[in-house]
Formats: sequence, structure tokens, C-alpha cells
Amino acid sequence: MRAWTKAIVAGLTLLSTAGAVQSAEQVALSVHSLNQAQDQTSPYMRVFGVTPPPYGHVDFCRREPRECADSKVEDVRRPGKGEAMAELDRVNRQVNAEIVPMTDMDQYGVEDYWTLPYSGRGDCEDYALLKRQRLAKSGWPVSSLVMTVVFDEKREGHAVLTVRTADGDFILDNKVNDIKLWSRTPYQFVMRQSYLNPHLWMSLDPKRAVPSMASPLQVSGLHGPMH
Repeated sequence: MRAWTKAIVAGLTLLSTAGAVQSAEQVALSVHSLNQAQDQTSPYMRVFGVTPPPYGHVDFCRREPRECADSKVEDVRRPGKGEAMAELDRVNRQVNAEIVPMTDMDQYGVEDYWTLPYSGRGDCEDYALLKRQRLAKSGWPVSSLVMTVVFDEKREGHAVLTVRTADGDFILDNKVNDIKLWSRTPYQFVMRQSYLNPHLWMSLDPKRAVPSMASPLQVSGLHGPMH
């Protein structure tokens, strides 16, 4: 179990510094777009604008800058089938088997601490960070590997890795070994990293999107336990 912290100010600071980034991910900032919802029949997620990033990720990037380094952006989507899918399946199962589940509170004495699981123990975001690292090292474009926050089937916070492929957005999850399209999971999707900037997070929930870069305080932080 882990929790969102109330120190959302750091995330808002990142929003202001990342405000110059314009992309296809920021086209849905109008009131009309914000009244829309995810199309659960689509193999691809829709984003609704920027949102404050999880503080745990902000802190992780400060401690592990190489894992969050801006790289040459290549909006490359590999096929979501054949050898590519077999590799995703293999990495997901390997990491799930290697890491012993343990909460941040039990391991570090704090509610929310994102890290690569160097100790061999970790919670949901630690699994996802390791999967992202391994896939990047094996040649997957970092723009296709985005950390994602959801509400799980118990309405509790949970982190997974989304892999953007030509055949849809697939979820690598420490709760299950099978790789699924995002729309075939039991989750409510909240936010994910931008594929253009690992420090910038995009809302997957229109209610949490920032309608204007000039007024980010309209977005409330997400609090509660995560697994």
C-alpha cells in the first residue's frame, strides 16, 4: 500500500516550467473536450490536458535523473503483436516474479516513495518503474513507456506501466501476469506521463485536467491508499 502525499506544490511547479511544451496531447483543453469521457471501445487512451504529477514521481526524478532524462522524442509505436508482445509478456512476468510485495511504509517508513526495487521488494510503482527500465534498455522507445495511475477495482490508487503500441495501449500490471489492453482492465484511468516529456503528466480523466496553464490550482490533488 502507498499513498498520494499532499505536497502537490512540486507538481504544480513542474507544470509551470513545462508549460511551453505543446503537443497533440494538449489539444483537448477546451470546455467541450473536458466534458468528454474516455472511449472504452478504443484501443488507445485519450488525454484531456495536463495535470499535477504524483509527488512520488517528482521525488524519484530528483533522485534518479537518468531515469527521467529528456531524450530525443520519437513517437514510435511498435506492433502490439508477435515478438514485441512476447517480450512485453516476458518482462511483465519476470518482474512480477522477482519482486516481493512490500509497502513503502513497511520498507521505508513513509507512505509514498517511488524507487527502482533495488532491495528486491517494492509496491506497484516500483514494479512498473523496473519494467520501464528493462524495456527501455532492450530498445523500446521511452516515448512508448509511460507510467500510469489508476483507481483499481476496489477504488484504491494503483500504478501500472502503459506501453503504447500500434495496436493499442497495453497495461503491464503487478497484479496480473497477462498483458491487457487498457480498455479491458477493471480500472478507472486517472493520469499518465506525457510521451513527449517524462516530467509532464496528462489527465486521463476530464474532471482532473487543468483547463488553463494559467490556473493549475483548479485541479485538486488525489489522496488515498495505493497498492
